[in-house]
Amino acid sequence: MRTQADNQVDVLVVGGGINGAAIARDAAGRGLSVLLVEQDDLAAHTSSASSKLIHGGLRYLEQYEISLVAKALAERDVVLNSAPHNVKPLRFVLPHEPHLRPAWMIRAGLMMYDRLGKRRAHTFPHSRRAKLRDHVAGRALQPQFDTGFIYSDAWCDDARLVVLNALDAQQRGAEIATRTRCEAAQRSAQTWTAQLRGTDGAARQVEARVLVNAAGPWAVSFLDGIARVTHSHTLRLVKGSHIVVPKLYDHTYAYTFQQVDRRIVFAIPFERDYTLIGTTDLEFAGAPGTPRIDADEIVYLCAAANRYFARSIAPSDVVWSYSGVRPLLEEAGVSASEVTRDYLLDFDNGEADKDRRAPLLNVFGGKITTHRKLGEEALDLIAPALGNTHGAWTADEHARLPGGEFAEDAHEGENPFDKFLHATVLRYPWLNAGQALRYARAYGSRIDRVIGSARSLGELGENFGADLYAAEIDYLLREEWARSSDDILWRRSKLGLRLNADQRARLDTYMATKVNG
Repeated sequence: MRTQADNQVDVLVVGGGINGAAIARDAAGRGLSVLLVEQDDLAAHTSSASSKLIHGGLRYLEQYEISLVAKALAERDVVLNSAPHNVKPLRFVLPHEPHLRPAWMIRAGLMMYDRLGKRRAHTFPHSRRAKLRDHVAGRALQPQFDTGFIYSDAWCDDARLVVLNALDAQQRGAEIATRTRCEAAQRSAQTWTAQLRGTDGAARQVEARVLVNAAGPWAVSFLDGIARVTHSHTLRLVKGSHIVVPKLYDHTYAYTFQQVDRRIVFAIPFERDYTLIGTTDLEFAGAPGTPRIDADEIVYLCAAANRYFARSIAPSDVVWSYSGVRPLLEEAGVSASEVTRDYLLDFDNGEADKDRRAPLLNVFGGKITTHRKLGEEALDLIAPALGNTHGAWTADEHARLPGGEFAEDAHEGENPFDKFLHATVLRYPWLNAGQALRYARAYGSRIDRVIGSARSLGELGENFGADLYAAEIDYLLREEWARSSDDILWRRSKLGLRLNADQRARLDTYMATKVNG
């Protein structure tokens, strides 16, 4: 039973995407009491629909967003350090098409990219020109693409990165309430009074000294309909879609494909057996919670890949697709693909009013890559209003996200994840290779919380397909806020690519029994 203290917090965060989770984590780490509410599952919307890259954004240099690229490249190193199980370096091949961009322009851009990155060469090697006819990545391409450029960035599991931030926030004292909607928020001199309601119908009233609006595509509608705050903000909703096809090549490189419309489309190794292709940029006017890929987008992405790959794909080859709505800052006269991906933190400390009001922080825009920095800057605004002097902490080399602690034992020049994976295989020799890799990537040093005392596959319980055992499901229900099969199959993992309808039905039945008692 909750006490009165449970319903009085320093910070109420509305929105369980990457920005909300990062803010909750930073705030809890500074000793503030935090409640995060999310109307659906963590990362249920925009934050699970990215290209799954931790990158500087090479194309942003062409738009003169130098500061955004520099910030993102610096964050790439920090996020890799904090979550070495979730984030991994990735080499990209950019085939050269002289009529789209001259070689000197690409070389200049990559040289600046390298300099802005200030990287550790063993982790993110410098860019270089390559003869693709002699390179493993050239074999999958059409023969006319005989030269190209290779550069470094990183990959992540975006939805799990949100969960890791929420887990860390919880471990530092925050409460994470998923499937809980903020139905009203009333502002007074000292606090915000919020009316919350869970999908089970349970109602709750909470008082918070600061309200954080991290509602993503719903940020403006939250201000208008829930907080009822006068404002001048306008968001530009842009839909981005991706397709997944059976893998088009057998190596570990990703591709950056230039298009005749001057956009960039990525082709990325995905879940061992697939290739991820995306993204699109389309103006969006529908409901933010239910974007769907259009047939024209599928045709566009197939054509983008077919311009380069020797093996052609068609819409019938698509085994999965997903779409998300990016809440970008409005810029008049700028196309959807050119709108800035930087963020804006709008902090109203309440002192501008004749009668002082409780503070409000609005979060607009942002990228997966810069989530930690956004969280830090948000707390640098919030903390003084609460008399908190703890200071920034999440960039510290020892500020690991849950599961990333194994990197503490790594030596300079050593790949901490490779070392951890080797130790995992030795510790659990009865796991098959793919299962060991998936567990290591998903859970890192928390793998023992999944496996428990099991000493064989049989002791992990029922196998629901694709090595999804009852022990893992129980862990996700118990510790990672999973409540539906979609939570597990598409956000805590991507095993939805592998389970058939009968296996999913069995999973639904099992989870319903566990959730409903």
